[in-house]
Amino acid sequence: MNNSPNDAPRKLAGLFSATVWVLLVIGLPVISVGRNPDKTVQRPGDTSELQVQKTEDFTPDGRGSADNWKTTSWIDLPIQETSGVRYATKVKVLYSGTGIYFLFHCDDRKITTEVTRDFGPLYQGDVVEVFLRPDLSVPIYFEYELSPLDYELPLLVPNIHGKFQGWAPAHYQGRRKVQHATAVTGGLKKAGEAVSEWTAEIYVPFALLSPLVTLPVTPGTRWTANLYRIDHDSGYSSWSWRKTTPGVRGSLHEYKKFGTLVFK
Repeated sequence: MNNSPNDAPRKLAGLFSATVWVLLVIGLPVISVGRNPDKTVQRPGDTSELQVQKTEDFTPDGRGSADNWKTTSWIDLPIQETSGVRYATKVKVLYSGTGIYFLFHCDDRKITTEVTRDFGPLYQGDVVEVFLRPDLSVPIYFEYELSPLDYELPLLVPNIHGKFQGWAPAHYQGRRKVQHATAVTGGLKKAGEAVSEWTAEIYVPFALLSPLVTLPVTPGTRWTANLYRIDHDSGYSSWSWRKTTPGVRGSLHEYKKFGTLVFK
């Protein structure tokens, strides 16, 4: 049977539809030409953005006991550098009208640290760290460290052309002070103690981040950030949400490699 001239466009359209269907079935990406061709689309497996759910305020107890944490999921922190240990590490994030919350869960064997005071060099021992950059127009961000012994180190960090120095916050009290707590399982909360895991809970008030945060944090607000863990049980090991450059001193401060928090 002869084909009419009008059959060609229909056959091409059918072939295109079938091709798209096959690509979708086998999992290959389909490039869509639309009104916003430069718009980045988050595909499955893309962990560069973290959706942060809103909650009512609550008091951290170091164990993540508040029901508020049930409203969000854990994200795994991949190992970045290891001296042999491969402890599982995960974190949850929430925010409220007054601040942002973090809950870390760290498998471990021993509490390794010699620092037993606030504002000390906690990174020389076991520690979790949060980096927050609310204002993308300036190379300044907030760094917060917490050890399993519940000692803290809050810093404002100007990073000018790769040269950075942390500054301790002034008037660090009342509504400007970070709330924090830790808990351990399998042993005492003591340096050198054998344990099976430890958890850390952190609440950073928006008031402390002024003037980097000047407007109410509302759904759609976007910050860049990174989340870390350091362990010294058998040398230096680190975990990070967004990978920085292994083996480079100060790589945790590569703020251009941070991921994005998207407030929901």
